[in-house]
Amino acid sequence: QVQLVESGGGLVQAGGSLRLSCAASGLTFTNYNMAWFRQAPGKERTYVGVISWSGRSTFYPDSVKGRFTISRDMDKNTVYLQMNSLKPEDTAVYYCAAHAARGAYISSTRSEYDHWGRGTQVTVSS
Repeated sequence: QVQLVESGGGLVQAGGSLRLSCAASGLTFTNYNMAWFRQAPGKERTYVGVISWSGRSTFYPDSVKGRFTISRDMDKNTVYLQMNSLKPEDTAVYYCAAHAARGAYISSTRSEYDHWGRGTQVTVSS
């Protein structure tokens, strides 16, 4: 059974940093591209970082580019999201997700992700 368990969320002041972790089990970690999505109240769930199965490729939307960094540790089956210069608009529930790698294709589309964690709340105060 695949499990993705997020941790590291919390309350932080604007301009601060947080690092989220996602521990994966029940899957062959190196066969999956991994991503972080977020969802604020009343808004759609959107991606904030994607990393390829090898860790060589990463993608970010403009809203977080230069502030967020996604990475993965193959030995620990864990993916991270380092978030710096946080803004109140970054407040959301953050979800870890996995989709089976298919060659060089890497998705940022929610519907293409096979497995999801339960999420961790990030709140940025002004």
